[in-house]
Amino acid sequence: MKYFAAVPGRKAYRPLVLLVCCFLACFAVAQKRSAVENMSWKGYDLRFKDSTQCFRVLERAAVLAKEQDSRKDEAINYALTALAYRRYSDLDRFRHYSEMSYDTASYTRDHRALAYANMVMGYLNTYIDNSTEGDALNYFLTAYRLFDRLKEYGVCARILSDVSYLFSPHDMVKCRKYSYEALRYAGLSADPDNILHARLAVGSYLFELFKADHQYWQQAVSYYMETIKMAEAHESRITIKSNIAIAYLNLANLELNSPDSVPEEIFFYHIQKAIDTSRKYKMKSIYRNLMGLQGEYYQKKGRYDDAEEFYNRGLAEAAKLPYKDNDLMSDFYRSLKNLSAKRGDFKSYYHYDTLFIPYFKAEYNDKAQKMIQYADFKFETEKKKGQILQLQKENRLQKKNTFLGFAIAGILLVVLILLYLFFYYRRQYFRKTEDHLRQQQANSELKLKLLEKESLESLTEKLSLERRLLQSQMDPHFIFNALGNIQGMILQNDQNNAVSYLGKFARLTRQVLEHSRNEFITLEDEILTLKDYIELQRVRFNDAFDYEIHCDKNVQVQSLIPSMLIQPSIENAVEHGLKPAMSERTGRLILCFRQDDQKRVIICSVTDNGIGLTESKRRKNQNSHTSLANTITYERLSVMSTENSHAGFRIQENEEGGCTATIIIPIYS
Repeated sequence: MKYFAAVPGRKAYRPLVLLVCCFLACFAVAQKRSAVENMSWKGYDLRFKDSTQCFRVLERAAVLAKEQDSRKDEAINYALTALAYRRYSDLDRFRHYSEMSYDTASYTRDHRALAYANMVMGYLNTYIDNSTEGDALNYFLTAYRLFDRLKEYGVCARILSDVSYLFSPHDMVKCRKYSYEALRYAGLSADPDNILHARLAVGSYLFELFKADHQYWQQAVSYYMETIKMAEAHESRITIKSNIAIAYLNLANLELNSPDSVPEEIFFYHIQKAIDTSRKYKMKSIYRNLMGLQGEYYQKKGRYDDAEEFYNRGLAEAAKLPYKDNDLMSDFYRSLKNLSAKRGDFKSYYHYDTLFIPYFKAEYNDKAQKMIQYADFKFETEKKKGQILQLQKENRLQKKNTFLGFAIAGILLVVLILLYLFFYYRRQYFRKTEDHLRQQQANSELKLKLLEKESLESLTEKLSLERRLLQSQMDPHFIFNALGNIQGMILQNDQNNAVSYLGKFARLTRQVLEHSRNEFITLEDEILTLKDYIELQRVRFNDAFDYEIHCDKNVQVQSLIPSMLIQPSIENAVEHGLKPAMSERTGRLILCFRQDDQKRVIICSVTDNGIGLTESKRRKNQNSHTSLANTITYERLSVMSTENSHAGFRIQENEEGGCTATIIIPIYS
């Protein structure tokens, strides 16, 4: 029944809730008020105490805004004035000032003024048509977005709460979306007033959810218990005390409609808490609803005399209010009629029916009047829109005609200027063309000479680099020693090893010559060549060192790399690192390959446990022989770095002895 349905947003509470929402929504934006805005708020705050003084202060604020020529403050003043007239149900003035606020804010384009204007237009439309089919939703959402830009999170929370009520109960998905979004914004504002209001909106959603499916009853009750706990903890900081009583009232209403019987003492405990809060803060409108709720409780329990007493007490409280709520009065009398029918007391039924009829007629007349007001409002709105569109069309046509006249004059002027410029520059053009052609021909000849010179230098550098590479690829000492080893094996009649060694040497020589002709080879071919080279070196030094070759899983052996780029580093490791230390220990040579797909390079490290970089340099200083292997590798990678900046080469000494040469090789496919 409507008279004690305490869920915010239902018809009985809608006027009160919307007034409270409107007041608190505007109150939350007080951080950046001007003097005019502060004065307007001072007048608006007097609406419950002294209506004459309220409008007097609002008028002074309007005069001050005009004196300061502040359209923004005028729009805000109009919005608050409209809401003050709404408090007294003066639809004509409410609509007049709402539209003035909206028109003025549209002219200023100030976000703060537009936020106020759209908010008040939203409340104007909900006053006539409280549904999502009207324009209220669009106005509310526009106001919400503007306040969100201004970081006025408290106002956003209250607007979204009211939007959630528009969707209840016919669209529970959107009701849930906006109520929980309101709760999020309320948390950002950190204001107990905003948080409590948003929690009531979520509670309204849960109450409607419970009405559709009783399995949500416990969830709704737990949520209201948390809401009450929060409200009690911050009671001193909550401005709108009626929301505290509403929380108790909603919880009692849930307990009244629970699928399982709730203990009487729990129900009346929450009723009493709501009564105490209502009396403490003199909230008569909520107190009357408490009477109706207790009346229904006793009616469900079969205690008809007690139910009748509370219904009559509710009627008495409703009669004390400064305004008449015909809907509420008709609901009370309807409940008394139903109660009399259950008791079989038809005399009382006739009595209450006689009292019910005037309020029912008044309720019907109110609805009819509201429909007439709505139709009139829609007609005026559509008429105004039509006038605005007509004016806009006329303005556009006038602007087009004016623009057309200026455009024709401008075109004629431009044509004359262009004709003059055409003949002037045509003469200058032919004069300069000949000089330009001569200069262009001279420049072309110079560019051609420079290109030829650069091409010759590049070719010379490349041929020199390849020549030095070929010279270093097959060390004459290595070839001489290899042939000596073969001769020794033959003299010792070790024919099998001699043939095997000779075959590897021939295959290596063929691979080196083939690779030297190709600019790129696969990593797999390079590794096979390196294996043959290392094996020959091991035979040369009587297996005085071991070697390992490791490839990471992500290495693609079919990747193309420059040929014979790694062999010089292996030669250095054997000749200058391992060879001097062979008399002291068994040498170890480790080749590791890994691939970086992002940089498109293969990183090869050549590690040995030889005498180390420092000792090798010292011995080189004593020896006149100079190795070109590292120099050539540096030069080759320097050329490649123009195409891939990650290409490079470095040598470092290991802490445990020996050296590691790291070669970063670009991948070409």
